[in-house]
Amino acid sequence: MPKLGMEPIRRRQLIDATIAAIEENGFSDTTLSRISARAGVSTGIVHHYFRSKDDLLEATLRDLANTLRREVVERLNAARTPRERVLAIIDGNLAPSLFHRAGVTAWLAFWGEAPSTPRLARIQDIIIRRLRGNLIHALRPLVPPDRLLLTAEGIGTLLDGLWLRAALTRGAVTLEEARRLAHDYLDLCLARYNTSTE
Repeated sequence: MPKLGMEPIRRRQLIDATIAAIEENGFSDTTLSRISARAGVSTGIVHHYFRSKDDLLEATLRDLANTLRREVVERLNAARTPRERVLAIIDGNLAPSLFHRAGVTAWLAFWGEAPSTPRLARIQDIIIRRLRGNLIHALRPLVPPDRLLLTAEGIGTLLDGLWLRAALTRGAVTLEEARRLAHDYLDLCLARYNTSTE
């Protein structure tokens, strides 16, 4: 019988092992036995906390999504100007806790699976809608109403592209370079509308 208070620790351990296993083996070859070996536990322990591999994969994507949300919210709480609010969203999406080799590989794997896996697709849809909504709200004081959605979609697409490039080129895009590209894109958009970048 597990010790009291062990569940959050064990779930964290298994989610981290899942991310590492996806990085090492790819999504389709990530098995419960590989995950349990990575975590240093038996497959029985995995089944104690998750009913199936699909449950564990869903929990892993939800965990990544929650980390993303926390990173953005933390930065938004510190932002003081409209531009800083947009940068908070950009930088939260490119946070060091997510934008590293294992994290980027896991996200790409989940993106690839979402179209054919409804439970993953629902989470991805929430992530995309949250990003779009946050960007539209933050951009409203900076961008003409008729360009608002297009500008938000442009930033969102650029962020997705940076994640994709980082995953496919194995580190060719660093965190600092990704942020600089996204910040430059924002400033180009704001300059186009003669908006103050303060």
